[in-house]
Amino acid sequence: MWYTDIMNVQIVENDLVIEGLRDFDLRHIFDCGQCFRWNKTSENTYLGVAKGKTLKITQNGSSITLFDTSKEDFDNIWYGYFDLGRDYGEIKKDLAKDEIMKTATKYGGGIRILNQDLWETVVSFIISASNNIPRIKGIIERLCALYGSEIEYMGEIYYSFPDYNTLAGLTREDLAPIRAGYRDKYILDAAQKFADGILSDTYIRSLPTAEAKKELLSVNGIGEKVANCILLFGLQRTESFPVDVWIKRIMEYCYFNGETTIPAVSALAKEKFGDNGGFAQQYLFFYAREEKIDSGKG
Repeated sequence: MWYTDIMNVQIVENDLVIEGLRDFDLRHIFDCGQCFRWNKTSENTYLGVAKGKTLKITQNGSSITLFDTSKEDFDNIWYGYFDLGRDYGEIKKDLAKDEIMKTATKYGGGIRILNQDLWETVVSFIISASNNIPRIKGIIERLCALYGSEIEYMGEIYYSFPDYNTLAGLTREDLAPIRAGYRDKYILDAAQKFADGILSDTYIRSLPTAEAKKELLSVNGIGEKVANCILLFGLQRTESFPVDVWIKRIMEYCYFNGETTIPAVSALAKEKFGDNGGFAQQYLFFYAREEKIDSGKG
């Protein structure tokens, strides 16, 4: 595994310690709306489940500790998951050519876009539609506890995200305990399409972004915004710029003289940010939340 010349990785007892990592902040990463299975357990410390593994991670400045983690798991799972091979300094430098983005990147400068499992991302963002983060997290955790596999970590039991074959064999009545409401039928539709091979991780990843998006939109419950979230967080299509009401208001405040349309916002984002659109969206989201920006100028 190749590491940047500023990042030192070593095993200390049963923990893996990274020193010298830049552009990395746990609060920025886990609190920007891109993931739902990470929870803060104490100051600068989070615990979550991803890729069939559980991890407790803490940060003290540029020193990050991954508890009870092997070098093999770091190289094969967490290095890629946390996008540690990407130079975020260069991304921020490019975006900072725009004065608004120059400010925005200072607020969420430690954001990294996680390389999440595609299937989990599909279901998670179907659940996210017209929902709030605490409720989204609750639905997902109940789903995992009911139909995921047990994971033992540091003396506790956690649950993996259930695979699509498991969910495809269920009914809406089976999903009633997770309290997803009308979204349960969308979860089952997605599971059936993946289980039947109509959609697959390999197939979707092989497609250009526009075609991958079209395939995702074929799933009931996936609209424009959810599809763009899946493209960004599940397929690492960093040109994707998800637009919901919140992002629309931020863009209106920062770039438009009053209200505009979602297509206009998307077009401007493509023009201004190009292949870095997904990063720009995350920085703008964090900036607006920190500054409590919630309305247009008009």
